[in-house]
Amino acid sequence: MSANLAIANLRKVFATGKPAVDDVSFTVEAGEIVVLLGPSGCGKTTTLRCVAGLEHPTDGTIHIGDTLVSAPARGLLVPPRARNVGMVFQSYAVWPHMTVRQNVAYPLKGRGLTSDEAARKVDGALDLVDLAQYADRPVVQLSGGQMQRVALARSMVYEPRLLLLDEPLSNLDAQLRLRLRDDLRRIIKAAGLTALYVTHDQLEAVVLGDRIGVMQNGKLLQMATPEQVYNRPADLFVASFTGASNFMAGKVKARDGEWGTVELAGGHTITAWFATGLAAGDAVTIAIRPENIRLEAAEAQNRYTVDVVSQRFQGVQTAYELQLGSTTIEALATGTTMRHPAGSSVTINIPPEICWAYPAA
Repeated sequence: MSANLAIANLRKVFATGKPAVDDVSFTVEAGEIVVLLGPSGCGKTTTLRCVAGLEHPTDGTIHIGDTLVSAPARGLLVPPRARNVGMVFQSYAVWPHMTVRQNVAYPLKGRGLTSDEAARKVDGALDLVDLAQYADRPVVQLSGGQMQRVALARSMVYEPRLLLLDEPLSNLDAQLRLRLRDDLRRIIKAAGLTALYVTHDQLEAVVLGDRIGVMQNGKLLQMATPEQVYNRPADLFVASFTGASNFMAGKVKARDGEWGTVELAGGHTITAWFATGLAAGDAVTIAIRPENIRLEAAEAQNRYTVDVVSQRFQGVQTAYELQLGSTTIEALATGTTMRHPAGSSVTINIPPEICWAYPAA
């Protein structure tokens, strides 16, 4: 039976003395998929390993369902084997001398099941991951993506309370990664599992997660739905890590609720969504995604005429380098035709709701 996960004030300090996980708190509801997203070394894998019991937290508590599995202050640490969690690693970790069925059946040994009960569970897990037709094939004859499906079936076959996935797609080639990424959410949801998934890939996080937690330097910066993380990043790092690559310096002219006006270097003004704590006169950084800049814009707020510095054809889209006052920005336009040659001018629009102002770094 799937269970919820509750992490409170989790802290992990290694011998270096710097916290790898620093006061992290969040919950995962039963049946929910939460993705921890961030760059290498941000603490996401350490958090997952603490949940699994593979790392011993320095402080904080971890509950799986109603069971307290980790509380260092009380001297409590439930061993990994007693937590009833499934785990899928970057490597496939399959047993090469076994068939697909034997690999998936292995975790059921010693659980008091009859052979018929075990066979039903194995068949059900293989059906979920679309490998039933390969059940009796030696596992070494499978592709990398199929081997990762075997690892997934093996982690689900004993119906764990919680499924932990540590960058399970990172060792696959691009095409297999895309195919399995799209299937993973369906498989986890069909199994009714609670899942904590770790990745550094933003698209993986958006496709798979009900909610995304963005981490940096051991801190959890934002925990929200994919739409909220992408359209209301909590700070400049979250905006940058999830794809905002245009940054413009300015000063707040006025603020009205969550909206405000910023004077940019070069004299232009722009209306933007404001992060908390900004007031008139503050120095700010405006963050904008290239795909949110609209070319050939009609009358609207934040409408400017800019010069096209360069264009880079990318097949299904073109990247344009544009000069807005003293600032160079990049815009993406979909389509297989380059419409704005270098040296020309074009009118752009940057909608305020997808243009964000943060305290200057």
